[in-house]
Amino acid sequence: MFCICLFGTILYCNTSPMARFALSRAENAAIMGVGVAGATLLIVRSPFGRRSGAHFNPAISLTYLWLGRMHRWDALSYVAAHFSGALCGVFLARQLLGLSLSSDPVHYVVTVPGSYGRAAAFIAEFLLSALLMCVVLFATNHRTLARFSPLFVAAVTVFYFAICSSISGFSVNPARTLSSAIFAWIWWGIWIYFIAPCLGMLAAAGIYIRTFGPSRIYCAKVFHDMHSTCPFPCRFARLEHER
Repeated sequence: MFCICLFGTILYCNTSPMARFALSRAENAAIMGVGVAGATLLIVRSPFGRRSGAHFNPAISLTYLWLGRMHRWDALSYVAAHFSGALCGVFLARQLLGLSLSSDPVHYVVTVPGSYGRAAAFIAEFLLSALLMCVVLFATNHRTLARFSPLFVAAVTVFYFAICSSISGFSVNPARTLSSAIFAWIWWGIWIYFIAPCLGMLAAAGIYIRTFGPSRIYCAKVFHDMHSTCPFPCRFARLEHER
């Protein structure tokens, strides 16, 4: 969230040095996507990301709980950490950026339905969340792809920002939306960003286990390198012997 607020302020604030380039909305969205994707990639591959599994998203943790790859209390703790961390990130950004973050048009990078309306925003959030979960499940549970899962997540992030930010503001994450909404005190369509991501990821998980079977989900980590302690009911070692 700190990175989202930072990049959002640099790109969209009227007093930012970037304003002189008069970039189009699509160009700003693409640059924003690259910045957030780069930060995400670094965090996922960091020692902290390797240790925790780098969910970042309550919807991901709840989906893995439904899949039986997380214990109930671990999932609750992860969700609490996601919301707390997101709020801390926005708070730190506000302390650093001040009015540049809080004033229009940045306004804490709040996510609200775009000009296409709430129905389009709901569909976009549902489909984007489902796509993200499909990519995570497919990559992390295949021996040749598991090592590249952070790159796939980063690529999807760039795609989201570049293509769909004008529809729903790009969230796919209840913690991301709530943290901005609390500081901006804008709640329009807030329910979309809680319900659509969870439903989308659960739908993707359901499709995955119907296609490949529940036994083909080895761990709840987004990136598993076999060198970091795993906090989940983990069967990832079996994937090393997959043919």
